[in-house]
Amino acid sequence: MATKAPGAAPPDTTDLDRLRAAASDCHGCDLYRDATQTVFGEGPRQAEIMVVGEQPGDQEDRAGAPFVGPAGRLLDRAFDEAGFDRQKIYVTNAVKHFKFKRDERGKRRIHKTPSRTEVVACRPWLHAELTAIHPELLIFLGATAAKALLGDDFRITRSRGERIELPEFDVTAVATVHPSAVLRAPDRDEAYQAFVADLVAARGGR
Repeated sequence: MATKAPGAAPPDTTDLDRLRAAASDCHGCDLYRDATQTVFGEGPRQAEIMVVGEQPGDQEDRAGAPFVGPAGRLLDRAFDEAGFDRQKIYVTNAVKHFKFKRDERGKRRIHKTPSRTEVVACRPWLHAELTAIHPELLIFLGATAAKALLGDDFRITRSRGERIELPEFDVTAVATVHPSAVLRAPDRDEAYQAFVADLVAARGGR
């Protein structure tokens, strides 16, 4: 009979500090072996809005905090333009460890998309955060984040900006692109304005 990996499941609590401490020891998949540390979510316990990205990047992995790199700075700017109060938003990722490969010289760490197995292994932690925060609005940034809760059939190109009800968590969800996709876009200004428009639409009357 297979044994459960250490820390593969979160404790039965809505205390974010306890969840964060437990997640730091999670060995539910192999990503912890190469990552510097677990990058758990951050933000107020009473946040009405929760934002979920794909996974921490290189700078997030080193800092131990979500959305502190270039994509995070773009996200902060977009939040401001869309009328959000960044200090009242809880931000996290579907996967809590940085998945990467080395460049040819072995120096630079290059992002790799988490596998479905890795997303599923980390999903209980996302569930725990949702239960603890109980937000009114959930914003997914990118397909990997959205598929973590909406399933493999979800497509950003087909359902971007649509409001989707998640009765299990009593929350309305909206998916848009990840800010890193905006940074890579051929026309960055156009992509950025579309991203801000998505956030404005998701925000609604908030």
